[in-house]
Amino acid sequence: MAKEKSADRYKNIPAMQRCRSSNLASTTRNGTWFQPIAWAAESDFIFDYRHRGLNPRNFFENMNRLICKVALAFAFAGVCASAFGQNGVNVDETAHLLAGVPVTGALASFTQNGGWQAHAAAMDKAWKTKEHFQLGPIASWMSLHAGEYYSSSGTMYYMFSGPDFLYAYTFFPNANTYILAGLEPVGEVPDLSRMNPEMLNANLDALRSSMSTLLITHYFVTEEMRSELGRGNLGGTLPILYVFLARLGCTVLDTVYVHNPAEGVRITFSHGGGSQTLYYFKTDLSGGNSAFLRWCAARGPGVSLIKAASYLMHGDGFSGVRDFLLEHSSFIVQDDSGIPLRAFNKGWALEFYGSFVPHGEKFGKYDQQALAEIYRRNPPPPELGFAFGYWWQAERGILMLARRK
Repeated sequence: MAKEKSADRYKNIPAMQRCRSSNLASTTRNGTWFQPIAWAAESDFIFDYRHRGLNPRNFFENMNRLICKVALAFAFAGVCASAFGQNGVNVDETAHLLAGVPVTGALASFTQNGGWQAHAAAMDKAWKTKEHFQLGPIASWMSLHAGEYYSSSGTMYYMFSGPDFLYAYTFFPNANTYILAGLEPVGEVPDLSRMNPEMLNANLDALRSSMSTLLITHYFVTEEMRSELGRGNLGGTLPILYVFLARLGCTVLDTVYVHNPAEGVRITFSHGGGSQTLYYFKTDLSGGNSAFLRWCAARGPGVSLIKAASYLMHGDGFSGVRDFLLEHSSFIVQDDSGIPLRAFNKGWALEFYGSFVPHGEKFGKYDQQALAEIYRRNPPPPELGFAFGYWWQAERGILMLARRK
């Protein structure tokens, strides 16, 4: 897996006492470039010693360190550029193995293991249920009620998402760019080909457990996810993003770590057509005009999804991201935990579906009287037909559509 890393990530690696450029050249993609650059560095180093009168006793030791630094830079770039190319494994095979989907290639032998087969069977069962009660009904509903946005090929924003690419794609499968953001770390996926079957099975069990709430309901419990993934080598959002991509029938083409405008990952994938791009950023969305929101603004207006957002945008602490979504969205799908009704001006047309059920102790203080009145009308808003919001029962689902006039 490719990583965009700055030089300061490897500057603290202890200097190697002995270093052969021919060996390093053979281990990096840039090997054909390394030797002439090393020779050039060596020539310049000799010239510097001869003309500045430096102590010749330290010449070979210091020259060796210089060449090693150049070598490490190229070796690091080579390893990061093709981390998933080691042992013939590509990133799409990795995603399939994690998702419990049949794999060909370097990881195929793992699928003969009983532990992986049990993982695949459990994922198949959970996915079949998810498709029946959620993914299928949502796709049909969106196509019927918001067809032009369902087929939109622009930018899609999903703030407070965590690794929930599943619903981003289900509501907007044709977006060319998905931008997800949350506090969950990006994480990493190690080279699975180096794991023994027992270690892989333990990691798959933790991964499956971390997704259990979302697969049963339709949202993540962050602490639960962090606790489960903390038991193994698969951490953060990346392995979960891979599972969703593979299960949705996507082909993962490339994965790159990014550091601007925040720590994140960029995944390029396809689904029977041209390539699409998924960004996930670990960033604090509180406050106002952040570098992250300025970066998002440069991606142009888009469609937005807000779901299980803890009512954060009901207060002033998250007014920046709330204002951003109102200014840069042409269409918003949300539950009642998203943008409060009072924030929508006359430039928006609002539609309401499902049921309004007071939240009680945990979120009761955020219940909106104006929203409750809308659902008390006669006739009330149309039924939704699937669960949405913090209630997992279909009959309690609540959903709002906001279209810019």
